[in-house]
Amino acid sequence: MLTKKDKELIDAATKAISERYRNDWQEVGAAMRTRDGRIITGVNIDAYIGRIAVCAEAIAIGRAITESGDHGIETIVAVRHPKPDEPGKIAVVSPCGICRELIHDYDSKARVIVPNSGRTPKVVTIGELLPNKYKRGNE
Repeated sequence: MLTKKDKELIDAATKAISERYRNDWQEVGAAMRTRDGRIITGVNIDAYIGRIAVCAEAIAIGRAITESGDHGIETIVAVRHPKPDEPGKIAVVSPCGICRELIHDYDSKARVIVPNSGRTPKVVTIGELLPNKYKRGNE
């Protein structure tokens, strides 16, 4: 069940992409609440060469660290804005594999809001999304 704070994050991510949506460029917005209570948003940065595109979650994490240091990720969510010819509305999406790794690297106890088979989104831990995460060395 989503809390009021979870719904605030979804609203913040929705607002970020609603204000910055650009067909074929920006279509994903993210919002995260740091462990010290700040809400930080980001939108994806697309590029003609896909390898240099940056996900919205990474932008939000980078902004949080840049603006006041790494205070951990309490909860994070990403939403996708449909293209003009697509049906539907802005909706919660799961983080990609790279973002799952990044979120886990910065806070292995982070909560992540994910879609729930057409029902109200749900909250899981990053560990549930990324079992047996790669670790350096003999860990």
